[in-house]
Amino acid sequence: MRWAVVTGASSGIGLEFARQLAKKRFSLVLVSNQEKELNECAEHLRSLYFVEALTLFADLSIPESVAAITGFLTEKGIVPEVLVNNAGIFDFRQVADLSENRIDIYIGLHVRAVTMLSVEIGRMMAGRRHGYILNMSSMSCWMPMPGIALYSSTKAYIRAFSRAFRVEMKDSGVSVTVACPGGIATNLFGLSEKLQRFAVKIGVLVTPERFVRRALKKMFRRKAQYINGGLNRLSIVAVASLPEWARLKVKRVAFDNKRK
Repeated sequence: MRWAVVTGASSGIGLEFARQLAKKRFSLVLVSNQEKELNECAEHLRSLYFVEALTLFADLSIPESVAAITGFLTEKGIVPEVLVNNAGIFDFRQVADLSENRIDIYIGLHVRAVTMLSVEIGRMMAGRRHGYILNMSSMSCWMPMPGIALYSSTKAYIRAFSRAFRVEMKDSGVSVTVACPGGIATNLFGLSEKLQRFAVKIGVLVTPERFVRRALKKMFRRKAQYINGGLNRLSIVAVASLPEWARLKVKRVAFDNKRK
């Protein structure tokens, strides 16, 4: 039996990863901090694709969660072939306006959980000399912009870690791929469904189905990195090269004016 572990699997891109892996006949370990939604998703996938779908309710922002996941896998005798580190959060707020708890969640979720799950499950895969790890970064990892400073910097960590960890794991038969998507039509950014549909129509956003299909294709081909869309690649260069005065203007328009 082939197993895949997907974090943040109860909604959005994580659910789509789970769906497409189930379609490929993978049995699933679905991880999320949304217990009701997670159980509903698992039942849906079982009935639709006739695969095993186990659920694990866990808050990945706290240190104990990784041990809970690896312990669960060991107890069930599961050595995953695929790990998708997808769970994440997003705020459009200045770092100084975030609570200490929110900052801890960013670091716990995007840095510690991604690192430790990659390491611990990567070791399990290496024991069989076969496996695939897909870590979700973001196009914003190249963009030092006000309002997304903590999001982009922790996503930059995911990219840097994944590219280096990939080389370290290469001789063990474990492939590590990092995905750096631009905008995807999910609820992560707080857009209405109507706005999401419009953004997809004009090419600003891509559907989760299309992004996940291509990301998995890159992962199974053992590619190092996936960035969706030529427009996104161009915008990385354009936005990342903005001078500081331009970024300061964005800050003043987006944040300072609202406080007056």
